[in-house]
Amino acid sequence: MKNKLQVLFLCTGNSCRSQMAEGWAKKLRADDIEAYSAGVKPKKIDPRAVKAMSEAGVDISGQGSKDVKNLMHVPFDYVITLCGHAHETCPLFPGQTKVIHHGFEDPPQLAQGAKSEDDAMDHYRRVRDEIKEFVLGLPDNLKEEETGFKLNL
Repeated sequence: MKNKLQVLFLCTGNSCRSQMAEGWAKKLRADDIEAYSAGVKPKKIDPRAVKAMSEAGVDISGQGSKDVKNLMHVPFDYVITLCGHAHETCPLFPGQTKVIHHGFEDPPQLAQGAKSEDDAMDHYRRVRDEIKEFVLGLPDNLKEEETGFKLNL
């Protein structure tokens, strides 16, 4: 029996992108990834993120925002920062943890100028789908991020 990879998805607020990534990993990669999410400055989970994930058949309504400081004891294999601020302020993790940055646009920021709720949700849906593709490629695309070149699989 192989061990699961311990993966933390880290954002600033742990309200949207990292919550989506945790939800996708739990739905799509539960057999080989133990997924967590956290924030460097956690805030309430974004209701639009919950709605966007629900539309795709993933319920993240029971997830809550967590402070990365409360997860420092977990022996993560990878910490994946999903926004620039989290990458810049990511704490040092003990052991062999590898910190990888794979940024996604911020749906709440993109939605600020939306003319309607549906237009706002389109930003969430697009980023949700991009995160899904990234999670589906785990763990192979982590090696791509580490080395800086694409692997031909």
